[in-house]
Amino acid sequence: MIEQISIYLTAMILGIMLFFSFVIAPVVFTTLDEENARKFIRRIFPFYYNVNLGISFIVLLTYIFLSNLGIDFYLILAITLLFATSNYLLMPLINKYRDERQDKKFKYSHFISVVINFIQMVFLVVLLI
Repeated sequence: MIEQISIYLTAMILGIMLFFSFVIAPVVFTTLDEENARKFIRRIFPFYYNVNLGISFIVLLTYIFLSNLGIDFYLILAITLLFATSNYLLMPLINKYRDERQDKKFKYSHFISVVINFIQMVFLVVLLI
């Protein structure tokens, strides 16, 4: 039962990430002007990261509870740590570089966040197959 719940929660994380990446973000940037899009994104990203961090942490705990410490455990551990890193380290840097108009640093740090997001999605797919 607990194992099944962890599978559902893992699928939920992937669903949230896909919906955010392919629906929310594009709609925001094609609907809102730049200033309002920036405000919205800065408000929703912490929520996005914290929700996924919380869910992935619960999944991590289920692996520990079930003593399932194989490759799947390390994948969900990496996913969890990447959510924390993205929210608490990378996003503040991205915002800072954007505010200070340091375009090269902004583009690089944003690119890193996209790569991290993609890696997390790949790891989630691996966990689900």
